[in-house]
Amino acid sequence: MAKARHELTDWLIRALRELGGRGTNIDIARQIWKTRAKELQARGDLFYEWQYELRWSATALNNKGKIKPADKSKETLWVLVDSRRLT
Repeated sequence: MAKARHELTDWLIRALRELGGRGTNIDIARQIWKTRAKELQARGDLFYEWQYELRWSATALNNKGKIKPADKSKETLWVLVDSRRLT
């Protein structure tokens, strides 16, 4: 699952960039689904676990200071801290 988590972390960052640097969990999941649906469907168990793993990736990026939650509402808005550091 470590490889999948790394991939999802990359996908999360790309999705945030595509969303202008910020988005809710749902916005990010929609963006990833829009660009990676076929790949996710072909990945066996990851198809059933990807949204959980995506949240794990967001928490890990938050702990590293690479993204931050902009608010603490039910629909947490995640924001890239500095996209130049994420390449």
